[in-house]
Amino acid sequence: MSDSRAADEAAIQAVLADSYKAWEAGDADGMVASYTADATAIMTGSLRGSRDVIRDNMALAFAGPLKGSSTYNKQLSLRFVGRDAAIVISESGILFAGETEIPDTGKVNATWVFEKRDGQWLIAAYHNSPVLAPGQ
Repeated sequence: MSDSRAADEAAIQAVLADSYKAWEAGDADGMVASYTADATAIMTGSLRGSRDVIRDNMALAFAGPLKGSSTYNKQLSLRFVGRDAAIVISESGILFAGETEIPDTGKVNATWVFEKRDGQWLIAAYHNSPVLAPGQ
């Protein structure tokens, strides 16, 4: 990997780490700080069509069912698409307050789409889908 790509990969990792830390702090503004204004998030049954909508939904969730939660994230791959785009695939899940591990039924496969704008890597789209048990 070239030094440029190594630096890009490190920058993308930092964006993800900051987003995970903000989630753990219940900080919706911090969680979407590195999202593009037109970012989308698709989760089972829902489409959130902008950074503002994502932030507002997360603020409500952090005040309610996601209060005190954190996330589990295992990066499975990162690949670049041209010079200014990247895709990260991860296995992820939510650790609700008091939980120490995520049951297999709580895990999702997630796709993160990154775009480099003005030298900064930003999250342009996020999508997740439940991990199916073997044989399904």
